[in-house]
Amino acid sequence: MKDVENGVAADLIQGVTWKKSRHSNGSGNCAEIAALPGGGMAIRNSRYPDGPALVYTRGEVEAFFAGIKDGEFDFVVD
Repeated sequence: MKDVENGVAADLIQGVTWKKSRHSNGSGNCAEIAALPGGGMAIRNSRYPDGPALVYTRGEVEAFFAGIKDGEFDFVVD
């Protein structure tokens, strides 16, 4: 797979499996993630699956997930 740039149309990211949380409800209000070769991750809006995808490095993903686990972003949904 060639390098994937931020903002690329998600449908152009080939050879990945998009996954959304099992906590997502039927209204489609969920983000979907795909693991990229090399440990990175792409995120897209499930309501617009062909829309742009944001792409993150493995280090960025690890730091963000650690913050989620530590509750650093709970204020967003409180």
